[in-house]
Amino acid sequence: MKVKCGRRGRRPRPACQRRDSAATVRRMADLPARVLAAIREHRLLAPGESVLVAVSGGCDSMVLLDVLHRHAGPEKWRLAVAHFNHQLRGRASDADEALAARTARRLGVPFHAGRGPVRLHARKRGLSLEMAARELRHQFLAATARAIGVAKIALAHHADDQVETFFLRVLRGSGGEGLAGMKWLSPSPADPVRQLIRPLLAETRASLVAYAAAAGIEFREDASNRRLDTPRNILRGRVLPVLRRLVQPALEVTVPRLMMLIGDEADFAAGAARRWLASRRRTAFARLHPAVQRQVIQMQLRELGAEPGFELVERLRREPDRPTMTPGGLRVWRDETGRLQAGEAPKLEFAPQRRAVELTSPRGECEFAGLRLAWQVSRRRVGAPVHMAARSGRECLDADLVGNRILLRHWQAGDRFQPLGLAQAAKLQDLFTNAKVPRAERHQRVVAVTERGAIFWVEGLRPGEQVRLTSGSRRVLEWYWERLGVTSGPQPEA
Repeated sequence: MKVKCGRRGRRPRPACQRRDSAATVRRMADLPARVLAAIREHRLLAPGESVLVAVSGGCDSMVLLDVLHRHAGPEKWRLAVAHFNHQLRGRASDADEALAARTARRLGVPFHAGRGPVRLHARKRGLSLEMAARELRHQFLAATARAIGVAKIALAHHADDQVETFFLRVLRGSGGEGLAGMKWLSPSPADPVRQLIRPLLAETRASLVAYAAAAGIEFREDASNRRLDTPRNILRGRVLPVLRRLVQPALEVTVPRLMMLIGDEADFAAGAARRWLASRRRTAFARLHPAVQRQVIQMQLRELGAEPGFELVERLRREPDRPTMTPGGLRVWRDETGRLQAGEAPKLEFAPQRRAVELTSPRGECEFAGLRLAWQVSRRRVGAPVHMAARSGRECLDADLVGNRILLRHWQAGDRFQPLGLAQAAKLQDLFTNAKVPRAERHQRVVAVTERGAIFWVEGLRPGEQVRLTSGSRRVLEWYWERLGVTSGPQPEA
């Protein structure tokens, strides 16, 4: 993309605009120097080192390749380009690959291409398309780096990506390590031996776009980035522009600063936890700061190969000598000294209990396997919303599609279920895994089955797609549930 200027007959711009324009040009010209300074400051690449540059064909990665290539001669870096074709946009994806290959060839840089069935991978693993694409892409990059003997993989993440990542992780309830965001240098999730470097992390998206225009860098726009169908795109297209306009115009400055502070504090707590674990004469666990207690437990859980989720960590931190199950089925407890003890859980068996329930009455209730269930059937009012708002412990389903007789039971081998919003049925085991349901709890979850044998509801998951309310639904089944002894959501009227 080249910028034309100095057209004849154009009215001269005011001096202030000329000064602003000159400052912008200088800042764009300084971008390669700033990136090189960041590489040196954070020790991302040493002189003479090899690096595999991940190039999608978009603006960010094409600028990254351009800047690294500009410095490759003086720094004696050996570059290679890797492009992963996600096969999600047909000819557009192929055109992205062609641009990356053409640019690598023009620069005289080795080019490596890969592709993978992202949609199929997403279905098999129960992942979103975004997460499935990320997983396959990192596997390809790590495999390529291994094959050509390169230890560093350069990614084009920038300051705007950091802001989006921060808000996404805030909404997911991440801890200090997660809120610290992406690091300048970190191990590859597909191969810890390979290091990911992010030389553009201090640059804004606007600065990269302006540099690409000034330098005449060709790139391709991914139209899917403008669709508001993923959390990141919603943040990028709707939420963050409002925050910048009405609250804080300098999010790219304030948020990375906050992430740095949070990350440093998390590192401090982690260091204190490591020293406590290595010490022979320790402060009593109960006297440690809660942040250090959590780190102590998280580190020990990781050593045991267990995922340190918030609820698990808090149970172990607050309740010594009380055994609890990890998502991997390991029985663990914390003694008074702060050390975790572990033992294999008893073998889990599929529970045989089952109970038939008639839904012929307008309302009713029953108990099954520690779960209290209640229902209410009513005519759907004309003009009533198709998707009645779900609340904790309550769902609204199509009563006619559910039928008058159902069976309550537990998860059985081979069960398949299609939750609301999923394109097709998946193995219930995979759905439990994706929902992070602890292995020890899966056999206790209650399943509701229609008379035809189709699962329409699973405790803790979204209701079945096949029984959702539509504009053609005539009767509504309000379905309520609660674990006995646990505060429940609203119940049907008496």
